[in-house]
Amino acid sequence: MRLSDERDFTKKCLHNSNFDLYSAPASGGILKNCLLYAAWIDKLTGLTDRLEKNFKNLDEFYEELIEQHLDPNKPKSIEGDLLDILLQLKKEKSTSIDLTLEDIKAILMNVLLAGSDTSAAAIIWAMTTLIKNPKVMKKVQEEIRRSVGKKDGILNEDDIQNLPYFKAVIKESFRLYPSVPLLIPRESMEKSTLEGYEIQTGTIIHVNAWAIARDPEIWENPEKFIPERFLNNNIDFKGQDFEFIPFGAGRRGCPGIALGVASMELASSNLLYAFDWELPRGMKKEDINTDAKRGLTTHKKNDLCLRIIYRFMQTILLCGSRTSIVSQLNSLLSARTMFSCLMSFVF
Repeated sequence: MRLSDERDFTKKCLHNSNFDLYSAPASGGILKNCLLYAAWIDKLTGLTDRLEKNFKNLDEFYEELIEQHLDPNKPKSIEGDLLDILLQLKKEKSTSIDLTLEDIKAILMNVLLAGSDTSAAAIIWAMTTLIKNPKVMKKVQEEIRRSVGKKDGILNEDDIQNLPYFKAVIKESFRLYPSVPLLIPRESMEKSTLEGYEIQTGTIIHVNAWAIARDPEIWENPEKFIPERFLNNNIDFKGQDFEFIPFGAGRRGCPGIALGVASMELASSNLLYAFDWELPRGMKKEDINTDAKRGLTTHKKNDLCLRIIYRFMQTILLCGSRTSIVSQLNSLLSARTMFSCLMSFVF
């Protein structure tokens, strides 16, 4: 489902919203849970004020966006986007709850901050691991192009179901670089004992998905990128296999698994289908820095810079952060408007 096909939506949203600032509390959240009065540090450093200002700006942006969609003189798209559907549900009162504009703004914020940002990070990590492993890159591109053939348009979900190696590549990328390394904090509802440790009621528990996915007792050569480990087994994203939980598990698992996986697979498969990718001249794969920034979402510490070769066009240098990349791709792919819409959603 599209969030919006309006160019100014993503551009304005990404420039007006400081994703890194929204993620900042994650690195200090553990400290505040351990030290009862440590919250004053955020106030002293000005982080609290900056967060409140950013959230106010984001709230005003959603207000403006909703007003645009409610404007009777605004041309309506044939399919309608996510916001159109939410406003229609509110108007028809066809949900089990009374959907308010505040509810709609909250949903949009979840899609933007919990969906788009994490998907963008996941795609960048996937491209990073592939460019560092050219044999895997070549193999997965051959599978995609052999299966799909010369197609006029973009790959869809039906095409992806016939790409087992590509799916294994995506899983392996998520294993090495889960979008949310500590998952969402949990709180114990009652006193219990686990492995000899007494856990009191109300204890905040952080699940380290990053460490679990790199545990040498579970994974052979855990630091290596080996997609083949996911072939011929039933390990999936649903949280039933506790050695692989990039989206969490149980009733508190990520409710956006389907959306997250679909956006990741659709964007990545089309990037690999339509383009060839190379490092900038003079750069070696060993030069690629894979350090991650601290925060709620696992983003690369340094920008990913690649030479992009459209199969029917000239070579172009693609470099920058997730914000600048979407701008460059939108300009590059003006002849492929449907692809621009997809890129606007995930970057």
